Amino acid sequence: MSSQNAPTPLPQFDFDNKDYWAWAKKRELRIQRCTKCRTFRFPPRPVCHACHSFDFKWYKCSGKGAVYSYTIVTHPTHPAFRDKVPYGVVLVELEEGVRMISNVVDVPPDQLRIGMPVEVVFEDVAEDVTLPKFRKTKP
Repeated sequence: MSSQNAPTPLPQFDFDNKDYWAWAKKRELRIQRCTKCRTFRFPPRPVCHACHSFDFKWYKCSGKGAVYSYTIVTHPTHPAFRDKVPYGVVLVELEEGVRMISNVVDVPPDQLRIGMPVEVVFEDVAEDVTLPKFRKTKP
């Protein structure tokens, strides 16, 4: 199957993450924040890992962070990505302290660096799916 015919895998919406994806569609990066102990949590989940409270609110993030770690994908993990290799997959530590996996756009994979400052951008990948990605923060 050629990469043009392979559908791009999309995130699966569920009870815990549907609001996260709805905010992303509006181009807002929001994460859960426990209303009892104020701990941020990502990915979305029903219970705070720090105090076990079920109570939370969606907090609008700054969208800024730094590359905590990365890997360069040289062999496609899915037929839809065959024409995209090599590409970087990054673990971004947001200013709020949580880490999320994504991609950095407009940066060649060989120029990725741990500690590189990044900010969120959004990419529409399907009618109902917008992915948060990151770009290098301009000095």
